[in-house]
Formats: sequence, structure tokens, C-alpha cells
Amino acid sequence: MLSDDDLVQLEQEGLPPEDARRQMRLFEHPPPFIRLERACTVGDGIRCVSATESEAAISRYDAARTGGRLSKFVPASGAASRMFQTLLGARNADGPISRRTVEQRARDGDRSAGEVLAFMDHLGRFAFVADLADRMAKDGLDARDLAERGEFSEILEYLLTDRGLGSATLPKGLITFHRYPEECRTAFEEHLVEAAAYLRDAHGVCRLHFTVSPEHAGRFQDLYRRVGPVYEQRLQVRFEVTFSIQKRSTDTLAVDLDNRPLRDRDGRLVLRPGGHGALIENLSDLEGDIVFVENIDNVVPDRLKAGNVSWKKTLAGYLLTMQESVLSHLETLSGDAADDAVERAAGFARDVLNIGMPAQWASTSRTERRARLREKLDRPLRVCGMVRNLGEPGGGPFWVRATDGGLSLQIVESAQVDPNDRQQASLFASATHFNPVEIVCALRDWRGRPFDLRRCVDWDAVFIAQKSKDGRELKALERPGLWNGAMADWTTVFVETPNDLFNPVKTINDLLRPQHQPLDEVRK
Repeated sequence: MLSDDDLVQLEQEGLPPEDARRQMRLFEHPPPFIRLERACTVGDGIRCVSATESEAAISRYDAARTGGRLSKFVPASGAASRMFQTLLGARNADGPISRRTVEQRARDGDRSAGEVLAFMDHLGRFAFVADLADRMAKDGLDARDLAERGEFSEILEYLLTDRGLGSATLPKGLITFHRYPEECRTAFEEHLVEAAAYLRDAHGVCRLHFTVSPEHAGRFQDLYRRVGPVYEQRLQVRFEVTFSIQKRSTDTLAVDLDNRPLRDRDGRLVLRPGGHGALIENLSDLEGDIVFVENIDNVVPDRLKAGNVSWKKTLAGYLLTMQESVLSHLETLSGDAADDAVERAAGFARDVLNIGMPAQWASTSRTERRARLREKLDRPLRVCGMVRNLGEPGGGPFWVRATDGGLSLQIVESAQVDPNDRQQASLFASATHFNPVEIVCALRDWRGRPFDLRRCVDWDAVFIAQKSKDGRELKALERPGLWNGAMADWTTVFVETPNDLFNPVKTINDLLRPQHQPLDEVRK
């Protein structure tokens, strides 16, 4: 089904033909849904860190920090269109947008209309309102006066479109989140400030990497050039900030509903971004050592940073404790380890890292057991903070049954679970904990060499979604999610953390939550 012209196009895009053919096979024969065994709970897959353990962990973290081993990886290419979805819907409605018309829709049961009213009623509490007011004032408009009079059309126009701030097309990292007496900060800036509190090495260097979209890379770089020196001087650090974009070679084919490759008007294959799971290549290319992975929108103002930073240190130190034991066992297993040493390593893998051994383990030779253990232990390691599930949409921690019958710890999203299987859907709904994306990773092997993270991806853990483009129905394939299938073959440890670590901004009105407001507003 691929012509010579298709092969030329794929070569130009950097997408290997065998990968394209594999994708087409997945459309024809989608992989089975993941099989949940049970939700992880405290004491069964999720650990609680005691005060004594936390103190020891932070001590280990501090040695790694001063040694320059730490960095942070932040996927920041996502557009803020979902964040402004409700306001975009209001703007695109027929007729003028006024308080009267929006209130009427709210009375008729339109939930989104109530959200628009909440936004307008609290317009002055958003950190970006000063920029919005300044931009509108240049055209002789008063944002606050219009909001008070219940005339919303111009406010939405200047907030969402290029006529004003263009917020709906910006990435979240460039949206102004928080207001301080002396300044307002974007989510990107908050990551810089927070990093200074736990990434600073012995020379004052903080290393951060952001993945950004090609169309906004310049704006991120301009912002960093403008604010980076200011924060460096204020915080007495030196930032090493790098950016990358999602590789075109990770794009995926789109097909029609008969699984034939979708083509544009010129007959060329339609390729789509492969989802955030494609960023496993960006993470691998960094060749980092101990790397924090965090979402761009999960940041808090300065008054709440101390508690979050303390837990980040604890998670990193706990990871280093696990890594120290892993490396010790691998060192032993690299030689002619005695039977008792092999069994100690097996017990550690089973009891501490939740790595199961095959049923025939006891009957295999010592050489085979040693080789099997080395293969199991010499993998990327991650410690994932888990918060109590309070109903936020997203994935959670589960015991998952593999095709070979073994169990492993995985972060699972709803799209990975068969919605028509009541038992599996019920298991997914039973999760007591939620993934806030507070992940710390150890990305080098026992010899200190960077892992090739592409070798640890479960390539069958893809997402197939039905979408539309230019009026045509299509099926789109997303690569295994970054902390789901892309890290499926990692060694995973789940640790319970306070819900204070999870403060996402998924919708614009989330910025009205107390966690994102100045203290004077919270006290009102």
C-alpha cells in the first residue's frame, strides 16, 4: 500500500518504512487492551516514606545535587486551547456575548455558561488581566468596565485571538499564571524559580530542558533571554536551559475508516504528531543522570513551594537509595556470584522492586538466574509520586498482567482499558491514587552509561482514536504515552505523596483556586 513516492516522503520525514508498515498493521489488528490485575494501594504497590526514611533520602539527594547529577525535563509543547475551551465556545456562539445571554444559557442548564460567568465575575483576579487591559486600552477599550457592564465579546476577542494576547493558541508555558506584588509569572518562569530550590549544584548551576512546539520555540527562547538573567541574579544561580522539539520521525500515519493511508490533495501521506509518548526520544537524547519529569502546568506560587520542594528531594533521595542497592547487586552479579548472592538479589528484585521471576526460576541454573537478574535489574529506574484520587481525570497506579503471565507496576490511562469490559472498567474506577506526574528517573546503567530509552518501550501500548480532518473521518495513532507504554519496561516504584503536590491548571478557572492566588486574595 506504500508507493515509491510514499517511501521517498517517509525518508524525507525520517520515518522508517518498516515503522510505517508496523503502524498500518496496528490499525488492521489493534493490540489488546491492557489487563488490570488490581489497583495499587498503600502497602500493595504504593509505599509510604517514614520521617526517618525521608531524612536519609534527602541526605542522599543532597550529595547528588551538589555533584551536578540532577536535571529537570518538562514537556511544554501542549497548546492552551483546552484550557480556554469554554471561553472559545462562548466566543464562537452566534450573536453578541453579554451577561444576559450567558445567564440565560446557564439557567437553561448550560454548565459551560456558568464557567464563563465565573471567569468574568473574577476577571480582576487573573494574573494576565493587566496585560489584557493594556492591550485593549491601546484600542480605546476598558476591560474591567466592559466586564462590569456585562459586555463580554470584546474581552474574549482580545484574550483569545491575535487581535490581543492570542492566549488560545499559545502553549501553557507562556500563559501568565501567578501574580506577585512586584511581577507576574508565566508557568515557564515558575519552573525556573522552583528549580533553583532543588537543582542547584555545588557551582550554582540548575539544568532544565523543555520540549516545545516548533512554532513557539522562538517565543520560549525570547522569554528565557529576557527573564533568565533577572532570576539568576535574584536567586544567585546559573541556569542551563535547553529546548527541543518533537521529532518529525516520530509522527504517525493517519488512515481512513477502511484502514487505507489518508492522503492530502496532492496525494501525499497525512502524518500527525505521535503524542507526548514520542518525547521518550527527546528524554533519551538528553543522556541525563537523575532527571525529574514534571508537567508544565503543575506549579504553585512561592508561598507554597517549600513543601513541594521538600517532597521532590525525598522522591529523588528515595530513588537514589533504590539505585544504590540495584548497582550493588549488579556489581555482584557481574562476577561469578554464589548461590546465596543470587538469591539475595532475587529477593531484592521481588520484595523491594516488585519484579516477578518466571515460574521455572527455581529449576534454572545459577548462570541462567544470574543473567536473568542482570537483565531485569539493569533498566531505567523511576520513583513516581502518587496522590490520593480526588476525582481528577487521568491515570493511576495499577498491577498489570503481562501476556507472559507476569505482573508489573504500571501507570494506566483510561484509554488503555477496555470500556466494554465491566470488570476491567470497575477495576480502573477503583483506583485509590492518581498520577500527578511527579516522577524522578535514574537514566544510566550500572557502568554509568546512558540507557537507550527506546529499547524499553512497549510498542503495542498505542492509542487509536477516531478524529476528523477537513470534513473527513480518520483514525489516528498515538505512540505509547510518555509515562505509560513508553516507560513500560522500566523498574517502577510508587510512593504516596500529599495532594498538595498536585495543582494542575487544566481549565482557565483553575487559576482561581486558592493554590494559584496571592495570599491576600485567599484571605478575603
